[in-house]
Amino acid sequence: MQKAIIGKKIGMTQIFDEKGLVIPVTVIEAGPCTVTQVKTVETDGYNSIQLGFGEVKEKRMNKPLLGHFKKSKLQPKKHLREFRTELVSDVNVGDEVKADVFEIGDKIDVQGITKGKGFQGVIKRHGQSRGPMGHGSMYHRRPGSMGTTSTPGRVFKGKKLPGHMGVETVTIQNLDVVRVDLDKNVILIKGSVPGVKGAILKIKKSVKSN
Repeated sequence: MQKAIIGKKIGMTQIFDEKGLVIPVTVIEAGPCTVTQVKTVETDGYNSIQLGFGEVKEKRMNKPLLGHFKKSKLQPKKHLREFRTELVSDVNVGDEVKADVFEIGDKIDVQGITKGKGFQGVIKRHGQSRGPMGHGSMYHRRPGSMGTTSTPGRVFKGKKLPGHMGVETVTIQNLDVVRVDLDKNVILIKGSVPGVKGAILKIKKSVKSN
């Protein structure tokens, strides 16, 4: 099976390597996950596995999802994520995936939803420069001219303007696994990952690593 798992972001800390250098790491609770569905070309038109993570009471599930788990004879899971892979022949519904699916030194891609920043201006949202702050310029943090007159008389789509910032699905690629703790179902990843503490993440083997 392709290396993949669902994780929950715990937070960031730092560890020291053999040379005494500081490594900033993100602590992720990785699994245990259960294989809740195996899709194949014959049944669904493509190959993938669906993993479930986190316990949830049946009364908190809607009927379609509850039927999905009863069909597989599995306990309901709070979070479901699907991973495309060609290696599905050796995977069965009910199999358990734990943190040891990854090893120290593995390159991984981590996908999550970024922190919400609310409604922001162009300086914070797009990194634009401010105007002069003195001499009565009266122009400080506004977005500036729209660049159009009577022709075409409208603002083009994609114009960088103030608006809602954050809460976007982002994938950070080629992160390093620096430690795996199977007893606590925890992996430590060098660097930062998207999302707030407690965010649900999709973790899989990097698609661009050598």
